[in-house]
Amino acid sequence: MKTFLKLVVALVVSLSATFASAQALKPFILGSKGPGDLAAKVEETKRALTGAGFTIVGTYNPYANTSLIVVTNDELKTTAAQSKMGGFGAAQRVSVVKVKDEVQVAYANPIYWSNVYRMGGDLKGTQEKLQAALGKVEEFGAKGLTAQQLRKYHYMMMMPYFDDPDRLIRHPSHEAAVKAVEDGLAAGKFGVTKVYRIDIPGKKEVVFGVAMKGEGKDKIMDDKFIMGEIDFRDVKSAAHLPYEVLVVDEFVYALSARFRIAASFPDLSMTGENSFMRIMECPEAIKKALAYTAGDKD
Repeated sequence: MKTFLKLVVALVVSLSATFASAQALKPFILGSKGPGDLAAKVEETKRALTGAGFTIVGTYNPYANTSLIVVTNDELKTTAAQSKMGGFGAAQRVSVVKVKDEVQVAYANPIYWSNVYRMGGDLKGTQEKLQAALGKVEEFGAKGLTAQQLRKYHYMMMMPYFDDPDRLIRHPSHEAAVKAVEDGLAAGKFGVTKVYRIDIPGKKEVVFGVAMKGEGKDKIMDDKFIMGEIDFRDVKSAAHLPYEVLVVDEFVYALSARFRIAASFPDLSMTGENSFMRIMECPEAIKKALAYTAGDKD
């Protein structure tokens, strides 16, 4: 009888684990919403994050009524070091957005993005710390995808996967590659500037968060323009930003915008209003601006 009970318990535990792994995940988590002052809420959010053990590595105000706070911690950096190109997931993005009379605090869902970036752990500890610091009203941004689906994610046939990044340029050495990106971001002449930098421990790998601004014919790589087309729902997905550039050894990479944007907005339709068709020229413009910033002269 005891053996039978042990088997039943083991089966229940196994089924529970299977169910948990098959649960639908969404790209963002709404921490709180309510009346308030944007600037005051930004400062309150920063204090909550540092109090929870996060290090603020950068801030970014991409357009009116929107502030982004980018953080990291030991779990994020250690987990990033455990997988190929894990540096894309070394930061967590937090947004504070004023929508009419309401201030929304939201953050990228660590478990969702750890699977998108095929990281060596699920970042559950980071998710718990963010939730404790900022709260949790709901997950949002998509109908939801399982961890297994996210690790193989692409928007549709012929669209890139995570392991199909844009290789922007190769430099003579890792040090030269990092310097070229630093110099390009500091110059900002292609509309791309630095939001943050995180060095991945134990590897020749550095991730940069970047702001992208363009006017006139270059507006198609502009963060404000792109988000104005696709971030149209009542609860804002501003924590999609900022975009990343990753230096691995002597190579400089960025995730294809056809992958990176789709991973944040997987339910966005291909055609019609507020669709990918509205930004169809943006991925190539982003790739070109990032490549020039990283030192490409062609």
